Formats: sequence, structure tokens, C-alpha cells
Amino acid sequence: MVDLKSQYLAIKSEIDNAILNVLDSTSFINGPDVKAFQTDLEKYLDIDNVITCANGTDALQIALMALGLKPGDEVITTDFTFISTVEVISLLGLTPVLIDIDPDTFNINADLIENAMTENTKAIIPVHLFGQCSDMEKICKLATKYGLYIIEDTAQALGADYFNTNNTIKKAGTIGNIGCTSFFPSKNLGAYGDAGAIFTDDKDLAEKAASIANHGTNIKYYHDRLGVNSRLDSIQAAILRIKLKYLDRYNSARKKIADRYDDYFSDSPKIKIPHRCPFSTHIFHQYSIIMEGTDRSGLQEFLRTNGIPSMIYYPVPLHLQKAFSDINYNAGAFPVTEKICKKILSLPMHPDLDNEQLEYIAENIIDYLNKS
Repeated sequence: MVDLKSQYLAIKSEIDNAILNVLDSTSFINGPDVKAFQTDLEKYLDIDNVITCANGTDALQIALMALGLKPGDEVITTDFTFISTVEVISLLGLTPVLIDIDPDTFNINADLIENAMTENTKAIIPVHLFGQCSDMEKICKLATKYGLYIIEDTAQALGADYFNTNNTIKKAGTIGNIGCTSFFPSKNLGAYGDAGAIFTDDKDLAEKAASIANHGTNIKYYHDRLGVNSRLDSIQAAILRIKLKYLDRYNSARKKIADRYDDYFSDSPKIKIPHRCPFSTHIFHQYSIIMEGTDRSGLQEFLRTNGIPSMIYYPVPLHLQKAFSDINYNAGAFPVTEKICKKILSLPMHPDLDNEQLEYIAENIIDYLNKS
């Protein structure tokens, strides 16, 4: 699904030198590379504050803690996402309120948010799934109207651009009050281990988040609040500094590969290709198709026997997961999500996917569909 080896080999000398420099300095925790990466990412995102942390899940938890939400406060988010988005809400004693998705983008359906609000609603977490932004202008209007916080989960969309109707452009994750991302190795900007970051223009929020990520302290051994131990180590920061220089190139390559996939599949009545919404670029963390009138599991097995990987993101919606059985949503509560979970299939997607590989993948899929 992702060819990390080819990506590494293309920038091997830079990566190796960056790692060796950290080893030589022995500044393994909060060393110069961590601070330099934060500065580099601030410039890339055009935002005032980046706070690095150990992983994307921690980023979400720290963001919620920094906002000062209390047990019982409700946080609205999507039913169609990786568990961490909702997991941290529950772990903090907050109440997750799930929303169905837009059938084209698979992002949270902004038109359904207002009806899900109560007097306890305090925040919204839009997840920019698979590489393009949620409908942030609608979400921001609701947040302003009702005095809600927005925490953007941009783990799959770092580098995507959002186009406001006033002709301004913002990077994914910099539109709401606070943004969170993951640098898991398979992400568009991936470390060589776990890593994450939080970003905001709010100085007070940034100071709280930085303190929470470091045991609630700003001055060593003086603790102003309860926090966690969540730090980005210097080796990962050094790697990310190198790879950040190539992020736009990687994202551009992904878009071109997605266009090639589209060309292969656009005439197939059994495949719905990914939708591109007008207000966001799509950086294709995943290339996910919807299978119509065909046996998805049969196709997956056929691809596997021909050496082609595929994945289902996500096979079970969150409201039907055992871990969230106490939320009391029943089957049928979110029909669009449930339908998509049964039909979605993600194909190999990475910047080093060449034309021969693409053709082989597409021809095998088309061959199977023609025979099924």
C-alpha cells in the first residue's frame, strides 16, 4: 500500500546525515532539531505555534485538555474515522456525539451538525479524511453562532489547501481553534516511528498545550496543571525536517497518480471514483473507491493472489464498535456510513507508484469486474 523503502532510498544521504548529527550531538529529547522542525512547520502552515508530541492520538487528547473541556461536555465528530478521534473524547470523560457522513467526500456532513447540538455541546472535531478538507466554512459558521471550539483532525490531510469564499487560502488544520496531526510512517509526511503535532494561532492555547505535553510544566519541576508525557524525540524531528521539504512534491505525485487511476476507472459502472470537492485540494492519503454491484471480498482475494494489496478503511463504523456500545447507537443510525463501510476499498497509493505498477493494478481490477 505504501512504498517507504523507495522513498527512503531517494533521500537516503540526507536522512542518514540528519540521524547521525543527532547521535553525534546526543540531544535526544527536545534537542535543536525538535525546535527547528517546529519552526519549519510553522512556516509551512503559516501559523504562529506548532507543538510537537509523541503521536497523533496524544495530539488530539492534549488539544482537548488545553481547551479545558469538562466531563459531560459533548463533542460532535464523524462516525467514519479511525478510533483515536473518538477514543480520546471518551477517555477524558467527555461525551462523543457522532454524525453521519457526506456520501461523496466521506467527511462529516456539516448539514447534520446543528440538529445534533444540545446545551452541553462544546466542540466539533472535523476529520479531513483521505486527504481533503471537511466543509469548514459551514462548520466555522456554526461554531461562531453557538460559541463552540473546533479541533481539526488533519492526520490524513497535512498539506491540503482550503479555499474560503472570500478568496483566502488556509492549510488544513489551521482553520479552527486548534489542529492536530499524526506523523505515523505511512502518512503523507511520515516519521520513522510514532510522532505528532498540534498547531494553533492562539498563544494561550499553545502555551497550555506545550505545558500539558510536558507533565503540565513550563519550568522544570514546577507543575501548573496535570499533563502527560508526550514528546517528539530529536531523531524523528530530524527526519521530519528533511521530509517536510519534499511534502508538496509527494502530494503532487499522489494527485497525478489519482488522476491516472481515474482515467482507468471513469468508464466503469461498478466503480465510483473519489470525489474532489471545490473548496479543498485533495492530497490522496488514500485512493478509495466505492464498489457497486460486485463482490468486494472476491475482488480483494483476486488482487491478493496477483500480488496487489488493498485495504478497507473502515470495515465497521464507530457506532457499531464494541468499545462504544455504551453510546447507545443502533444499527441503521447512520445509513450513509454503514453503506460506505460495506462498499469502500482503498488501493495502493504512494508517491513512488510508477506507471507500470498502476497499469497492472488497474488492469487486474477491470479484468475482475468484467468477469464478475
